[in-house]
Amino acid sequence: MNFFFASCKDLIFPAHCLECERQLPTWKLPLFCVDCLARVPFVRSPYCTCCGLPFQSGHDHLCGQCIARSYSFKLARAALHYNDPVVSLISNLKFKGKLTSLSTLVTLAISSSGFRDLSEPDIIIPVPLHAQRLRNRGFNQAATIAHAIFKKKKRKIAPTLLVRDRATIAQTGLNGKERRKNLFGAFSVKQPKMVKGKRILLVDDVFTTGSTVNECAKTLMKCDAEQVEIFTLSRAT
Repeated sequence: MNFFFASCKDLIFPAHCLECERQLPTWKLPLFCVDCLARVPFVRSPYCTCCGLPFQSGHDHLCGQCIARSYSFKLARAALHYNDPVVSLISNLKFKGKLTSLSTLVTLAISSSGFRDLSEPDIIIPVPLHAQRLRNRGFNQAATIAHAIFKKKKRKIAPTLLVRDRATIAQTGLNGKERRKNLFGAFSVKQPKMVKGKRILLVDDVFTTGSTVNECAKTLMKCDAEQVEIFTLSRAT
């Protein structure tokens, strides 16, 4: 019976590639044709053992930035490079609220090597938006991503535990130093006792310089979290 309904769906509402819009034989995820799927840029080893910065060759080791400065998180991992066709998928989700690409992004994310590097978390926290931006956008893409990836761990997801108290200016166009200054003291923890001694996983859409997730991690570590790890759908390099 399920096969019958699936066949009817494929016939009446045929699937199309999310990138080139070529018609696909079925709705099987990820929704890419063979050619476009081959272009999907997974983040693969070798990469920095701390921040996950990809290297062109060699083996996994600390990058120069992680040697020079210490992050507040234990490690950060991303599933995909922030290049096409990933850019358009995330932009459509984040700024246009199009959920068509979400299942495909989740399928790619959980099959990535970065996802397998993560420890088992006690609490999963989406990077929060300020209330004003949340009202304007209508949803928090990080929370949407977290709930989609961790369906079986939904009881661990705490979308309101970490709060963005200050409406910072957009990070786009700022360098690393400006981003850190822009975010300084922007976050707080509602119930610090819930964080104490816990392994936290922060979830977001894109890791750019790491300033946002590091400020979040710093805030959580000040509340005596045991450790903080980061997982993002993509990594800008």
